[in-house]
Amino acid sequence: MINPKLIQQFVVEPGTTVNLKHFVTDWTGTDAAQELGKDIIKERASEILAETRKQLDAVQELLYASDTHSVLLIFQAMDAAGKDGTIRHVMSGVNPQGCQVYSFKKPSAEELDHNFLWRYMKALPERGRIGIFNRSYYEDVLVVKVHPEWLGPGQPTKPDANFWEKRYEDINNFEKHLARNGTLVLKFFLHLSKGEQKRRFLERLTNPDKHWKFSEADMAERDHWKDYQTAFEEALSATSTKRAPWHVIPADRKYVARALVADIVTTAIQDLGLEFPKVSEDKLAKLQAARARLEKKDPPETAETHES
Repeated sequence: MINPKLIQQFVVEPGTTVNLKHFVTDWTGTDAAQELGKDIIKERASEILAETRKQLDAVQELLYASDTHSVLLIFQAMDAAGKDGTIRHVMSGVNPQGCQVYSFKKPSAEELDHNFLWRYMKALPERGRIGIFNRSYYEDVLVVKVHPEWLGPGQPTKPDANFWEKRYEDINNFEKHLARNGTLVLKFFLHLSKGEQKRRFLERLTNPDKHWKFSEADMAERDHWKDYQTAFEEALSATSTKRAPWHVIPADRKYVARALVADIVTTAIQDLGLEFPKVSEDKLAKLQAARARLEKKDPPETAETHES
């Protein structure tokens, strides 16, 4: 597992004002990492990912059996930051029956006729399950803050600061409600540099196997890079709370991001202190009786039994 002191540097402390320039996008470039070397870090990240996959499989079974909590993982990032790959690699060892992934796109007319949290409420994980939001209700204080014309009918065309503060308040109250009712909320912002995004876009444009990943809309949104960075900083500052803190994950190196997310998720679920359900004395007696019956030598099968 990763040293908790290392993990702490990626947590947005509640009540602080976020400046994303103070968070690294490539952790391998830090002084501490350079002492180890990129090859050693990559190897160790691979080991951590493999180790936490096994642990996550075990804690997921415990989560399902206890049936007292659910887990909601939220991923936000600029385009090409690696949300899909991180989710795939971290959750690959999890039983798919206990995990659900939602990728939220442009809201429908029906969804716009409800409050902005409505469509996300419908997708929340039930107790015993892990839910993953690949983009989330935070889009409603990010993309629409950059493009307020996308807010939909009944919303202001030029929303002021008070409008966004109320939305942040709604989100904080929503997550407070989830936490009170047994949902562990883990939030990850995959922090990608503009230069690395450019490299990944160029790879999509030059590698035929990745052409399908490229979207002209991604290029259009890249033109709003500075506006998005400001929107993220304001959202992270306003909504990182003790019950649901934000983790700013350096995403320029995919193997680093995946190892960090896997460790944080696994450790957080383990820290819930879940236990398998206790069996009553009456139930235990019935289990022992059933075991005794099964352990008795079965009578030999007759020819008539085989024919039937």
